[in-house]
Amino acid sequence: MLAETICSAVSAAGLGIAAVTAYRKRFLTATRIAAYSLVPVALVMTGLVEWVSGIVFNPTVWIGFGLLGLAWLLLFTTRAVERRGLGKKAGGTPEAVAPAASAPSLGSGRAGDSRKPTAPAAGDDFSDIEAILKKHGI
Repeated sequence: MLAETICSAVSAAGLGIAAVTAYRKRFLTATRIAAYSLVPVALVMTGLVEWVSGIVFNPTVWIGFGLLGLAWLLLFTTRAVERRGLGKKAGGTPEAVAPAASAPSLGSGRAGDSRKPTAPAAGDDFSDIEAILKKHGI
């Protein structure tokens, strides 16, 4: 009952301000103020204010919101732990490891190619690539 009275008073004050603004020949602004001032009365008439006040002052609803927050917190905490790898089991299955790659073919792959295969240059030992792969556990 108190919320409805407050909303009605706010709407009446807004319509008064809109009337004064229209008297000053600022009709566009007056129309905008009148539109905003009608919103609280519309919310009261639709029953939304009563519904919201029923939620706000009901402790059971707040316990429900608390349980929803706890569930959300537990869900996202377990997902974060799982992503970081902190929740691995001691006897769990090892991660998949790629099999050893075969040596690359030195030919071009064409049957009629008469060019000789070229060996990699002496300074081309791929040690920097191997260090990067070892760093990432590959």
